[in-house]
Amino acid sequence: MSYFSNSRPQPTARTQQVLRQYDLTELQEKEPEIVLARLAQFVDSEPSPANIYAFAELAHLNGIQARDENNEDVALDLFCASVAHCYHYLFDSRFEHTRNPYDPVFRGACDLYNTSLEGALRIINKREQLRPGVIQSVHSFNDHFDISIVMRGPWKNDEFEHFEFASDYEVKGLRNSHRNYGLGVPLIAVRKKGSDEDPAERYYPEGLSLPVTAFVRVLPRDHTQVNNLNAGHRWTLELYDPLVVRDVNVNGHPAPLENDLTTPLAYYLNDPVRKTSALATFTMLNANFAKQLSGLHMLEPYRPDKIPVLMVHGFWSSPATWMEMFNDLRADPAVRDKFQFWFYLYPSGQPFWLSAQQLRQDLADMQQRLDPQQRSIPLKQMVLVGHSMGGLIAKLQTLNSSDDFWRMLSDKPIDQLNVDKATRQKLVTTLYFTPNPSIRRVVTIASPHRGSSVANTATRWLGNTLLTLPEAIAFANDRMMRDNPNYFRDTRLLTIRTSIDAMSPSCPIFPVMLQAQKAPWVKYHNVVGRKPNQGYVRKITEAVAGEGDGVVSLASAHLEDVESEITVEGEHMTIHEHPRSILYIRRILLEHLDELKAERVANQNALRRERVHDRAASPSPLR
Repeated sequence: MSYFSNSRPQPTARTQQVLRQYDLTELQEKEPEIVLARLAQFVDSEPSPANIYAFAELAHLNGIQARDENNEDVALDLFCASVAHCYHYLFDSRFEHTRNPYDPVFRGACDLYNTSLEGALRIINKREQLRPGVIQSVHSFNDHFDISIVMRGPWKNDEFEHFEFASDYEVKGLRNSHRNYGLGVPLIAVRKKGSDEDPAERYYPEGLSLPVTAFVRVLPRDHTQVNNLNAGHRWTLELYDPLVVRDVNVNGHPAPLENDLTTPLAYYLNDPVRKTSALATFTMLNANFAKQLSGLHMLEPYRPDKIPVLMVHGFWSSPATWMEMFNDLRADPAVRDKFQFWFYLYPSGQPFWLSAQQLRQDLADMQQRLDPQQRSIPLKQMVLVGHSMGGLIAKLQTLNSSDDFWRMLSDKPIDQLNVDKATRQKLVTTLYFTPNPSIRRVVTIASPHRGSSVANTATRWLGNTLLTLPEAIAFANDRMMRDNPNYFRDTRLLTIRTSIDAMSPSCPIFPVMLQAQKAPWVKYHNVVGRKPNQGYVRKITEAVAGEGDGVVSLASAHLEDVESEITVEGEHMTIHEHPRSILYIRRILLEHLDELKAERVANQNALRRERVHDRAASPSPLR
């Protein structure tokens, strides 16, 4: 848009043409402030698009010069003047029939609006005046103007600790950066802890950062001065949620909002713990430590009108492992308009059936908190996506245990077990369960449905040495076996202490899971991983784990009774980040929407036929 010669920014060719027409070229080199004042007079007497754009550009360039010279008052005045004139160039009804969106100057005006607005907001934010819910009187070099700062999203006025500018950061660690172009300034809004009165508050992690787009409407203070571009102005600074709003309405016309969905996510992930494997390691090694952090996590405001997609990580992992997929899926408007993404964190060092029981309880608690009246239909249409061991945890949410899981331990009734009430209840909730009626679809990715040979003698010994099961559970199981001699015909499930033990192909739970009764309303999908052909490396891993992704063999990862299954070439730990896996999940989500729509139509038609039948069957009134 602009170029620099020596130390002074230079105007574009179109603005230089306006300067030549008014014989201001030489003066611009010597006294740019005087030129700007004269051009303002021309704009007042002849408010043509060319004059307005030239003034906006020169004001912006002079604002840059003033900012670089640390003259903030002058810079703020000039940036605001540029924003006001760009706004009129883009939206003034007088130019509606002559405005040409294909003219490069039109895009230049959009860029000027955005960069000048960001320049002004940086100064306002530095002065700690960027606070939603208030009207700020901003004093600049030769004027003052009022800014009404209003929220246009699901947030409260005092919800954010502070704002950062997305343009200050370079995204690293995520393959793709998703940005949509339009008007406005993409911000990073750092959330502060909210009130416990909000039932969703407990699911928002500390320090969560969210995408926000700042858009300004520029209006004259005096409504009778609507066509006077040099009149004093008042601003309405609107802060939008780009996950919900893509366009703003100005004078009856939609204007696309500029947004950046990736940078705020990367900013949140840049935490020293979140961006490394530290959290995954801590929660794997010590289940007692993990208990403080375990549970559902939401990285965006809860929406009762969107279908939850719950992502469950695998062994030695955390919700951070889903960020590539989350970043790409959320960037698709067809997906983000209908779905919200949740994440589950659990102690991955403990046997997965214990984590499944905890998730079962956490989902029940969540639904009671967020929808006690059961009014949210999307909350009853959940999709679960699990990677590796997380896929087994997800699948266990949709099985009917009957007596099958208890019979792995004993043929005797569980109510005759000599055990304290708390231990019995824990055993019952772990081994007796019914499918969650709110889950409609499950996707498993590189999951060991028949165990993994990587869980061999050496790794199991290492796991038992390093991993810590909650002391209460280990102690209760030992005491229960001691107090009930000859009661259990197979105690392996009770003596398994770690998730590595639980992953052994000899673990008795795998055949039971494969044969268990599935919820008839749930559809299953599966991703099988296969390590790329890398010569001796592949041969070595196949010798240990069998042909597969290096951890889970093809035979173990494969499922027969699924709606669909694909094979993706990649390493076990990154299969879920593979582009083909992400596209597969996207396809499934869109299929989910299509089937729900077809289901609604079928139900409506059935209800209509039932009403017709009832009217036909009712006796005719006497006449």
